[in-house]
Amino acid sequence: MGDDLDGWREATARLAALGERLTDDDFPGDGTDRADGLAHLTEQAMCWLGWSVFHADPRRPAFQRQNDLIAQWGGPNADNVYRHARVEPGRRYRIRGRMHSCEEFILAVRAGFMHLPTWGTLVEVTASELGLGEGDEIDIEVGGDGPVPLPDGALTVSIREYYYDWREAEPATFTIECLDDDAAAPGGRRSPERTAAQLAEGVDGVAHSLEYWNDYLRERRGEGIPNTFAPAFVNQKGLDAARYAFCFWDLGPDEALVAEVLRPPSRYWSFQLYELSWFELVDVTEHLVSLNQAQAAVDDDDTVRVVVSHRDPGAPNWLDAGGRRSGLLMYRAFWTSGEIATPRTRVVPVSEVAGALPPGTRAVPPEERTATMAARRRHLAWRFRT
Repeated sequence: MGDDLDGWREATARLAALGERLTDDDFPGDGTDRADGLAHLTEQAMCWLGWSVFHADPRRPAFQRQNDLIAQWGGPNADNVYRHARVEPGRRYRIRGRMHSCEEFILAVRAGFMHLPTWGTLVEVTASELGLGEGDEIDIEVGGDGPVPLPDGALTVSIREYYYDWREAEPATFTIECLDDDAAAPGGRRSPERTAAQLAEGVDGVAHSLEYWNDYLRERRGEGIPNTFAPAFVNQKGLDAARYAFCFWDLGPDEALVAEVLRPPSRYWSFQLYELSWFELVDVTEHLVSLNQAQAAVDDDDTVRVVVSHRDPGAPNWLDAGGRRSGLLMYRAFWTSGEIATPRTRVVPVSEVAGALPPGTRAVPPEERTATMAARRRHLAWRFRT
């Protein structure tokens, strides 16, 4: 059994070393940050070992749900469910299911995940472009003569489901199958070599995720000015539909960041809060950390005004920093018909937020905020149910 366990020993030793790596100076340094980092490392191990060991065969694909309430990476959208299945060029696949309450999805064929050495979006198509809407049956052929090609280099079919109005309702369901006659799985049991290779690939994914996103956010933060939005950008090799703008907040306990922008000419837009280094959402079940075009209030001058602070100032579009002195406020705009403006920002005392908003802005009472969070948790329980 000694030789058979070599791959396991190597994988677990590398994971232990990654835990030690989180104590280095280029990762966050206090005890709370490191505790968060070890939890994040555990998430990444679940995600990427699961992907590499149990989603390895493109002849027997199944969707792996990622970026849910348990395992996050790469700044997930609070309005999405993310699913990935391994595929192979030259094969044909069929995706079936039902939209239920899902309002839109993006189906993307990708060369790999963004934190890996090889990645990129090769094909993208939306549910609406395929003629699909809420409640509709899903039946899509991928590869072959279907509407979604599988070009050379394709590794995954990825689906981002969109839920704009966070209702208590059945989420979308998806299945995927390979249609080729030669799709029989290889006979016999696992070999030590096969499992060892999959474990090694999985730990590679964990290591790349930790290093890539830590470097990515540190570099982005270094390029910007605290509490100020940098201009919107398109992520090269990412989705054509997407525009992003970053603002790294740095707020004392009694300070508030007020951001304002003209309503974007976009079918979807949102403001969301993220932790630094791990690039996870600030806890979405405990804090109000995201608002999209179906949820945010728009003022009479067609301007969206969002307030980030540690205490609730009663503003309609308040986002809760969750007690984190620093973090990332991300602005998204998808399916845009024109240029989107860069949000303007200013920092004011929390006690003066009302004066920074238009006269007559409605004050949101605490009991309404409590009810909003309870409704959000009920929606998330449906969206991420098993």
